Amino acid sequence: MSAIKTSLLRDIDRKKTKVNVEKAFADYRMYMMTVPDDIVPKITPSYSLVPPSTTNSFYSSTECTAIKRVEYEIQRENFMQRVHQAVNRLSKRERELIIKTYMTYEDVYAFEVYNEMGISEATYYRIREKALYKISFALQLQVYKESEKPA
Repeated sequence: MSAIKTSLLRDIDRKKTKVNVEKAFADYRMYMMTVPDDIVPKITPSYSLVPPSTTNSFYSSTECTAIKRVEYEIQRENFMQRVHQAVNRLSKRERELIIKTYMTYEDVYAFEVYNEMGISEATYYRIREKALYKISFALQLQVYKESEKPA
């Protein structure tokens, strides 16, 4: 088991994995703050040169918008729940660091977080890297190195 675990960690592309996790946290922050404008129903009439169809299907921009909104909310809720579960699996210090660094409405600087936590800069980055890799596995965001083929 230990050999398999070591092999998995050795085969991970650390930079690409970190980029994926940080992108997920950027998505998380955006989900916290926004609802896209294209989900808001149109209240102005739209005109078209295409004649209306005579099919039996019913089309309403309000209904279409409501469906998009519900789908968006389900996607948003599922994503945020997965992130929360992943973060809750971390140790207390890792969880505190990740929440303060990535899961707030405002962008923060690393020095603000490590000063508030009372840890050194090196310790901050060590804890953060370890936490990001744990989260990458929990969210299945890890990227593996491509195997080199002999020439």
